[in-house]
Amino acid sequence: MPPPLTLLADTARDLMTPGPVSIASTATVAEATAFLTDRGFGAALVIDEAGHPLGVVTRTDLLIHARERPGDGSQTPVRGVMTEGVFSVQENTPARSAVAQMIALNVHHLFVVDQAGVVVGVIGTLDVLRKLG
Repeated sequence: MPPPLTLLADTARDLMTPGPVSIASTATVAEATAFLTDRGFGAALVIDEAGHPLGVVTRTDLLIHARERPGDGSQTPVRGVMTEGVFSVQENTPARSAVAQMIALNVHHLFVVDQAGVVVGVIGTLDVLRKLG
């Protein structure tokens, strides 16, 4: 029997990918789709004109929108399809707690904020998998 996997990270900072991407709330669904696809990302922060996070748009959000509005929803503002709010943890949150929160919230992305509340990174499921040993 193989040994159990161990999480090789102490804090959320150890797990995260720094510098998460963002997209303007006024961008269209078509623009968001191209943005995520071209960059190979599963999610992006949605920000207002001042750069404050309003929510998150994921590939899943875009797929659901396309299913519900086939052919006519590509010019919908991304703000209309995003998940409102940003699930986040502090940089010094224990890594195990961050992973437990992702599971409890049933999310694939958890944003990491510094002490001032500025988003400095993102933890995705692949980030967690990379730290298993």
